[in-house]
Amino acid sequence: MSDLPRLTAAEAAARLGVKPESLYAYVSRGLLSRERDAAGSSFDPLEVEAFARRRRRSPGAVPGSPTPGTPLMVLDTRLAHIDDDELHYRERSAAQLARDTSFEDVVTWVWDVSTLRAPSPADVAVARRTIAALGPAARPLDRLLVAVSALAATDPLRDDPDPSQLLRAGARLVTGLPAALAGADERAGVARTLWRALASRDLPGGSRLLDAALVLVIDHDLAVSTLAARVAASARASGYAVVTAALGAFDAPLHGTASRAAAHLLRAVRDGDDPATAIARAVRDGGRGIPGFGQPLYAGGDMRATVLLELLRDAPESAGVLAAVDAVADEVARRAGMRPNLDLALAALTLWAEMPDDAGSVIFAIGRIVGWISHAVDEYDERPMRLRPRGRYVGPAPE
Repeated sequence: MSDLPRLTAAEAAARLGVKPESLYAYVSRGLLSRERDAAGSSFDPLEVEAFARRRRRSPGAVPGSPTPGTPLMVLDTRLAHIDDDELHYRERSAAQLARDTSFEDVVTWVWDVSTLRAPSPADVAVARRTIAALGPAARPLDRLLVAVSALAATDPLRDDPDPSQLLRAGARLVTGLPAALAGADERAGVARTLWRALASRDLPGGSRLLDAALVLVIDHDLAVSTLAARVAASARASGYAVVTAALGAFDAPLHGTASRAAAHLLRAVRDGDDPATAIARAVRDGGRGIPGFGQPLYAGGDMRATVLLELLRDAPESAGVLAAVDAVADEVARRAGMRPNLDLALAALTLWAEMPDDAGSVIFAIGRIVGWISHAVDEYDERPMRLRPRGRYVGPAPE
C-alpha cells in the first residue's frame, strides 16, 4: 500500500474530467486501481496523472474520452515556430539567442527598432505610487496590471492609431514595468532592474540568467493570452489595452501563474519532503496535473526548460535547488512518463534567487509583452474585427 496522499473518487474524476461512473468503468476494466476502506474509494494521484496523459495521447482509447477535434481557429504567425523540437524566433534559434544575446538586443531585433525608449522618471514614479497604493498583500501580477494602467494614463499618445505607437507603448512597458516594480530609479537594463525588483539577494550571474529567461518566454505558438492580445488588436486597441487584455487571460493557473505551484513543489522537496509525497500532494491540492511537467508541443521535452536549467547548473549555489529538480523529475518520469516544462525551470530560477513563489509569473509576463505587441502589430495589418466570432444559441426555446 502506498504512503502517498491519495485522491478521493470525486477528486480523481475531476482530474480526468469524467463522471464517477466512467471512473469506475476504468477500474472495472483494469485501467486504474483503487483502494477501499470505511471512508470510500481512493486513488493513487500519480497513477491517475499517468492515465490522464495516456488519454490525451489516445483520446478514443477509453470510454468517456473526448473525440479529437480541430483547433478553434488557425491564425498565421510571423514570430515563433517549433521545428524538430527546437523553438525559433523567425529564422533564429531561441536557445542560441538566450545563451548569447541580451534581452534588449533580441527585442530591438524582433521589433525592428533601433532602441527601446523608456518612460520618463516622472511617469515611472506615477506607476510606482499606483503600485504602492495596493498595499503589501497585493499579488505581483496585480502590481503589474495597475502599473500598465498607470503608464497608459501618463501617455498622451496612447490612442494614436498609427501601428508604430504599438511598439512605442511596448517599449515603455518592457522598460518601465521593471523600474516601477523595483521601487527605485534604475537604468541598468531590463533584467538587472527586474532582478532588483524580485530577488532578495545578489548572486553572480543572476541577472544574466534572468535575461536568458526573458528571451525564452517572448513567444510560443498561439497561447490563450496571445490570442486575447490579437482579439484586442483586431478591434484596434492601443498597445496598453492589448497587454491588459492579454494579462487577463495570462493570470490563470493553466497558463501564466503555473510556475507558482511548481515553486511550492520544489521548495517542499528542497526542504526535505519525500519527492513522491510532495508530488502527490501537489496533484491532490491543485487538481490540475503535476505542476511544472508536460508540454504537448514538444515530443522530447520543453526545450525552454532544458536551456534554462542547463544555464542554472553553471550558476553558484544552485546545487540544492537542482537536486530538488532532479529528484522531482526522476520521480515524475518513472511514475508518469512526463518531462519538465518552462514552469518548472522558472520555479527553479525563482527558488535559487530567493524570489517570491509568484515571481516566475512576473518574469514570464514581462518577457511575453514582446510577443503580445508583435502579434498586435501583425493583427493591425489584417481586416479590423476579423476575430469577432458569431454565437450559436443552444439554450431553451422561447416560450
